[in-house]
Amino acid sequence: MTKKLGLIVGLGLAVFAAGVLLLGVTLLGQAKVEAETPFLIPAGSSLTSVAQNLEEAGHITSADGFLLSARIFGSSDPIQAGEFELTPGMSQRDILKMFQSGDVIRRFVTIPEGMPSILVWERLMAEELLTGQVDVPLEGSILPDTYAYERGQSRASLIEQMQSAMDLYLAEAWAKRGENIAVGTMREALILASVVEKEVGTPAERSTVAGLYSNRVRTGMMLQADPTIIYPITKGKPLGRRIRQSEISAVNGYNTYTRVGLPVAPITNPGRETIAAVMNPEDHDYLFMVADGTGGHEFNETLDGHNEAVGRWFDLRRQRGEMD
Repeated sequence: MTKKLGLIVGLGLAVFAAGVLLLGVTLLGQAKVEAETPFLIPAGSSLTSVAQNLEEAGHITSADGFLLSARIFGSSDPIQAGEFELTPGMSQRDILKMFQSGDVIRRFVTIPEGMPSILVWERLMAEELLTGQVDVPLEGSILPDTYAYERGQSRASLIEQMQSAMDLYLAEAWAKRGENIAVGTMREALILASVVEKEVGTPAERSTVAGLYSNRVRTGMMLQADPTIIYPITKGKPLGRRIRQSEISAVNGYNTYTRVGLPVAPITNPGRETIAAVMNPEDHDYLFMVADGTGGHEFNETLDGHNEAVGRWFDLRRQRGEMD
């Protein structure tokens, strides 16, 4: 008799618990996320509108239930705007917590070292999830790096972030400049770094190239850097052909074949390592360099040695069928 009574009581409790669970599911609803899905909360959205959007999208069974669950189990923190990723197995509480934490989906755009501003602009304009029109940023104002952004973020704010990063790094590097630096201002260091960035063949020779152009600046030699000829023609884009003699002899603020000293402004956006190399250039006596056929350069202290190296380079190009 006692066992039978216990069984009846246990069964009753089970039925009661099932009823409570059913009532809870009915009143509070439940999450039904079946696949990884992005979910956008526009700025200024209320929790009520978000709950309704979740229900309409089929991610929860009841907007009213979600709101009731939020009142009972959620914190008082406001929900954040942005794009969130819903994943299978999430509960309503998980969803609410994610919305309140601001754990949004972050996308990334990479600006390689030496990418000129016109190409930075094109890359940002091609990012369809960014918003707003912007002008081409000032050359040399962007620090090459990988930057995170959110859906709907403005291009202007992302450019501002890139420029702030350059300002900060340039100031840090300037504070650590060596005594053998060849220029007198941060601006000049940035301009010289932009030339070095475009002339470096391999990362291993970055400091050597920085030292070479620093030597030329100190001695008052023309830099004679081909990228400074090309920049006013293409604004940093590839020329796609050989440089013409008329372009070599052109007189303008950039062409370092017809002017002594630095160009009037940067010719690309140099990276951290190149800026650091210009701030602390390698100590040597090289004044000349020419391609060596391996992707790098041969360096020389004298014009005679340089001319011999040029001859070897031309011979190699003839062997490759690149010259007559």
